[in-house]
Amino acid sequence: MLASKTPFLRYLSITGARFNSTLVIAEHDDTKLSGVTLNAITAASKLGHDISVLVAGANSGKVAEEVSKVANVKRVLVAQDEKLKAQLPERVTATVMAAQNQFKFSHIVAGASSFGRGIIPRLAAKLDVAPLSDVTAIHSDDTFSRPTYAGNAVAKVKSKASVKLMTVRGTAFEQAATEGGSAATEKSPIGEINTEISEFLGSELAKSDRPDLQTAKIVVSGGRALKSAENFKLLYDLADKLGAGVGASRAAVDAGYVPNDMQVGQTGKIVAPELYIAIGISGAIQHIAGMKDSKVIVAINKDKDCPIFQIADYSVEADLFKAIPEFTAALK
Repeated sequence: MLASKTPFLRYLSITGARFNSTLVIAEHDDTKLSGVTLNAITAASKLGHDISVLVAGANSGKVAEEVSKVANVKRVLVAQDEKLKAQLPERVTATVMAAQNQFKFSHIVAGASSFGRGIIPRLAAKLDVAPLSDVTAIHSDDTFSRPTYAGNAVAKVKSKASVKLMTVRGTAFEQAATEGGSAATEKSPIGEINTEISEFLGSELAKSDRPDLQTAKIVVSGGRALKSAENFKLLYDLADKLGAGVGASRAAVDAGYVPNDMQVGQTGKIVAPELYIAIGISGAIQHIAGMKDSKVIVAINKDKDCPIFQIADYSVEADLFKAIPEFTAALK
């Protein structure tokens, strides 16, 4: 009976038939694996398939070794080439496509970070399928939950795409254990990388003694009502007393008060701290979508009708320029 099935299985392999298997695209800096990839691995495990993780980079051997020890990972695919330095999305996409052409994954998953959001849509265009963004829950039979574009509701959808592509919201899934795994490691194809369309020129690392925005237990965020970059010092002083990370609304970023890596929201960073303090933020849907999963939300605004008061656990109707110095002084 088994012998009679063997030619059929070989036929399926030759014709490129796709069995249920999942690829997670690793985000890293050629030194350390990003935490959001561990969230993505947990999400992928809920699909019930074998999990492969693609580690693409210029010198990614150390990261591949780290991934091989992660729980639930069966195989680590290593694509190592100088052209993949800094993981430019156009180049990594070509490498993911090469892996997909060879291994025929049924699902491809990445974290809902700027890295994942730069690659999954590109893959979707090449594979001609509709991707799912910011997935927050994975159900049976390729059914997923994700926020609506409005951000104030969750849609449950079923994907019928030939290949399911998705970014998963890190705050919705626990991080996979970094020990206990024993995944096999093998080389993955690099693909045909076009070096003419993008080039890595350099990077500037912003150093701060404050906790990382996406992992901080407390986050203090400011909006356009702060009126200037200088006035954000009020938030920095408060955050330093609380040991908090500092974020901002898109309006504050667009106004030039703070850099865009501080933006919290649907198109910024998704956070879910134990305490989120929104200062001078009206509560646009885009912003709420990025922080509504926080355990406790405190909003400070002088507009009693601002939307963020509707979701806040504690609302303070006050002039922030008076209230924040008073709060900071009280913490001393």
